[in-house]
Amino acid sequence: MPNSVRTTLDHDHWQSRLDDLRAEHRVPGATLAVLKDGEIHEFASGILHRGTGVEATTGSVFQLGSIAKVYTASLVMGLAEDGRLDLDAPVIEVLPEFATVDPEATKTITARQLLSHTGGLTCDFLEDTGRGDDCLAKYVEAARGVALDCPPGTAASYSSVGYNVLGRIVEVLTGLTWDDALRARIVTPLGLTETMTLPEEALRFRVAMGHLGKDPEPTAAWDLLPRSAGPYGRVLATAGDVVRFARMLLDGTAADGARVLAEETVTAMRRREVEVPDKWTLGSDGWGLGLSTYDWNGVAGFGHNGSSIGQRSYLRVVPEAGFAFALLTNHGTTDRLYTGLSRELLGELAGVRVPADFVPPPSPPSVDVAPFAGIYRREGVIITVTEKDGKLHFVYEFADGLEGIAPPIEAELVPVAENVFAGMNSMFGDDWMPVLFTKLPDGTACCYTSMRVAPKIA
Repeated sequence: MPNSVRTTLDHDHWQSRLDDLRAEHRVPGATLAVLKDGEIHEFASGILHRGTGVEATTGSVFQLGSIAKVYTASLVMGLAEDGRLDLDAPVIEVLPEFATVDPEATKTITARQLLSHTGGLTCDFLEDTGRGDDCLAKYVEAARGVALDCPPGTAASYSSVGYNVLGRIVEVLTGLTWDDALRARIVTPLGLTETMTLPEEALRFRVAMGHLGKDPEPTAAWDLLPRSAGPYGRVLATAGDVVRFARMLLDGTAADGARVLAEETVTAMRRREVEVPDKWTLGSDGWGLGLSTYDWNGVAGFGHNGSSIGQRSYLRVVPEAGFAFALLTNHGTTDRLYTGLSRELLGELAGVRVPADFVPPPSPPSVDVAPFAGIYRREGVIITVTEKDGKLHFVYEFADGLEGIAPPIEAELVPVAENVFAGMNSMFGDDWMPVLFTKLPDGTACCYTSMRVAPKIA
């Protein structure tokens, strides 16, 4: 590692940086856990709820949002390791009831494609199928009529539906609910005593409340996700437990040396399966099996982000440095806190030089934007792009089951490259949002935002 890497972790320094950056970016509360030289260091700052003033501690529990997908991927990979699941066999061999609107696609979609977001299944299909143990089975049945983002194997399109299908596969192969399988195969073996999946389990802990707005106010609801969202978005944990889980992804073992996954299994999870055109939303170059993969100027890493209502979470791991950190926050616009803190942590403790933030160039290139105008559609979202005087106006509206969940996002798009644009994402803070226009192998024009493919329909 470079000589500039700090050989020891100065607890007071990093507590001060967390405090300062949290206050600067008006985030009510945050917790941080860092794995360095085999030791886990934990930090907390601010408050969990501006209405109550309850202080954040290292024992505080946050919603992890989509980091839950990494836990589901670990379950699936464990079953593959046991010989109970062939990642490259059609899903219908294990789950005969699985179907999509395209019968031919249904016959070919594999677990490997679902793990790497290349199965074509969409993301923003929210269906409350109740609190019963059959909620995932009912969700998979309800999703049968939902349109695909793209044909299987043609593009990487971030998919929560795919992870619920994977969760149902876990249930069928283990005979347990997804919640119980996670507890039996991951949580208990790793000693994750501050990790859970159901809201009532969180009542024993200091629980973070989400906040929204520039003057942050508590959200109207603590959680909007039904139980069926578990495999793609419902794990609750402390930052320390997230890093204990992440440590297992380095060599497959728990802190006491107990084997949870084979080392070759976790290595396969971290290996890039597909390159992504959007290298800015997560700052990653592609997807492995359940993990976003990074090439930080020659240093390999992996991780994931997560969001729930008014909460954001971040996990990053640098295998060659044996380094990891998890940052959990209770505000919906914390990317600038994450960017500032992660750049320092990765640089000073792991020798990683993170690429520059995504912003349009001072002198944007001249681009013929007329071909990009049109209407793009995927489940839950309608994107309208109009052209006037050589400039593009972008409107992102929620539809279907998400209609009314939030106001439309509007932005003027600034060219970054021939097919890459930047829009000021005012809904989620004063940050630039990447918007890409691409084509599928069959020539279908698409708008690529938030790592999701939306085909052009008009």
